[in-house]
Amino acid sequence: MKRYPFVRHLRTATTSHVLHLNAGRVRHTGAGLAFWFRPLSAVISEIPVDDRELPMVAHARTADFQDVAVQVTVSFRFADPALVAGRLDFAIDPDSGVWTGTPLEQVAHILTELATGQVMDAMATMTLREAVVAGGGALRLTITEGLQADERLASTGIAVLGARVRSVRADADMERFLQTPAREQAQTEADKSTFERRALAVESERAIAENELANRIELAVREQVLVTQEGTNARTRAEEAAAAALIAANGAAERQGLVAEADAHSARVVGEAQAAAEAARVAAYAGVDSTVLATIAVRDLAGHLPNIANLTITPDLVTGVLAGLVGSKQA
Repeated sequence: MKRYPFVRHLRTATTSHVLHLNAGRVRHTGAGLAFWFRPLSAVISEIPVDDRELPMVAHARTADFQDVAVQVTVSFRFADPALVAGRLDFAIDPDSGVWTGTPLEQVAHILTELATGQVMDAMATMTLREAVVAGGGALRLTITEGLQADERLASTGIAVLGARVRSVRADADMERFLQTPAREQAQTEADKSTFERRALAVESERAIAENELANRIELAVREQVLVTQEGTNARTRAEEAAAAALIAANGAAERQGLVAEADAHSARVVGEAQAAAEAARVAAYAGVDSTVLATIAVRDLAGHLPNIANLTITPDLVTGVLAGLVGSKQA
C-alpha cells in the first residue's frame, strides 16, 4: 500500500485475493492485483488464498470417563474469497493496508470449535486404551470427514483439506498405568531374549565341550592304535632280529662244525700220516743196534733242545757209555 494525496496504490501478492468495492459495485477482484483507488469511497477486503494450517488441542472424555487431550492440526484454505469476504470481516485499512479486525482468529475459533466437537463425538465411542493405542488413524478420518461435511464452513467459503492427529494423551497417572503392561511385556521379552542368549551360550559351550571331548577321545583312540601298532612293529622287529640272530648263529655253528670237522679230518689225516711215518721209522729202527738208537735218540733230543752254549760231561756218564761199548765188544 502506497499513499499519495487523495489516492492510494495497492499491490498484492499472488497468494492474496483482493475485493475492491466502490459505491457497492465491484471494481477489482482477484489475486496479485495492482490498482489505484480513492480511500474515501473504496472498501477493500484482502483474503489469503494459500493453504494454511491450524494447530489446536482438543479436550474430550472417553467412553470409560477418562479425560484425554488430542493434538490436532487442521489444513484449510479459503476456497471462495468473495463468499468469505461476505461472511467474515477481511476489510483492510485504506491508509495502512492492515486488517481492521481479526478475521484469522475468528476462523481459528470456528475451526477449533468444530474440530473439538468431532473429537468429543469420536472419543465418546472409545475406551481410553483404544483411544491411546489405536485412536489416531480413526480419529483423523472422523475429523477430516466431519469438517469437510460441515455446512457452516461450506457456507463461509472455507475448504478443509485434511486433519492430522499428532497425539492422544491421557493424564500422567493414567499414562503410566497404560504404559505398565507394555513396559512389563517389553521387560519380559528382554528377559526372554536374555535367557535365550544365555541358553544359546550354554548350548554353544556344551557343543564346544562335547567337540573337545570327542576330539580327545579320537586322539586317545588314535594314540592307542599308534601304541598298539608301535608294539606290533617292535615285536615284529624283535622277532625278525631273533630270527636273523638264530640264522646267524646256525650259520656260525654250521661254519664252526664244518671248520671243526675239517680240522678233525685234517688232524686225523695228519695223525695217520704221522703214525704211518712213525711206524715206518720204528720199522726201520727194528734191526738197529741199541747204541745206534741211543745215538739217534740223543740226536733227536738235541734237535729239540734249546741252544746249549756249554756241555759238561761227567765221568759217570762217560763211564756208563764206555762200559756199554766195552760190553758189546766182548760179546
